[in-house]
Amino acid sequence: MLSTFRTLFAGANARAEDHLRDVYAIELIDQKIRETEAQVQAAKATLASLIQRTRSEQKLLDMLQGRIASLTERAKEALAAGRDELANEAATAIAEMENESLIRQNTIDRLESQATRLRASVEKGHRRVIDLKQGALQAKAIRREQKMQAGLHSTLQGISAADEAQDLINRVMGKDDPLEQAQILADINAGLDHSNLEDRMAGAGFGNATKVTAREVLDRLSK
Repeated sequence: MLSTFRTLFAGANARAEDHLRDVYAIELIDQKIRETEAQVQAAKATLASLIQRTRSEQKLLDMLQGRIASLTERAKEALAAGRDELANEAATAIAEMENESLIRQNTIDRLESQATRLRASVEKGHRRVIDLKQGALQAKAIRREQKMQAGLHSTLQGISAADEAQDLINRVMGKDDPLEQAQILADINAGLDHSNLEDRMAGAGFGNATKVTAREVLDRLSK
């Protein structure tokens, strides 16, 4: 049972997270783009540092090679002059500088390789940011369209409600008048039980009227 509850709880959390991501999708997109831009900027800074270190190492290497060339010429001159001790000292220094030059050249090669890979990553990241920004613009346009459609749907719902109200009005207005219906029913009943037969015959001119009419009252008043 506990396993079932954990599964249900995890499912509810996942649905809630999906709902939040849907509601705040645009804000999350903008935030992720800012994070990506920050990563690209950090990579650019690292690339700049690698390039700077490479240039520094190259300058030191150039200086070493210059000293090696200078000492090599001087050692040759010392040997020619019979100054073997100076030539040996120069040879020792040249050997040390050549070893240092080899190390610095390896360092330069390694830095250049790292810079090449990082530059490719920076370019890829830069293109990715551009693509993400374009995608964000499209997402925002779609979200605006969705809001407009939601507003239109609400308007259509209002129109539907108005139509329903008009239909109800028509139904009320179209119903038969209960008073008129009662009068008609009374006339029908009177005809069935012949209770109005005298009135109808009097109205047809057969016999005296069963009721005093306004016409009779006017005739009396005019005499």
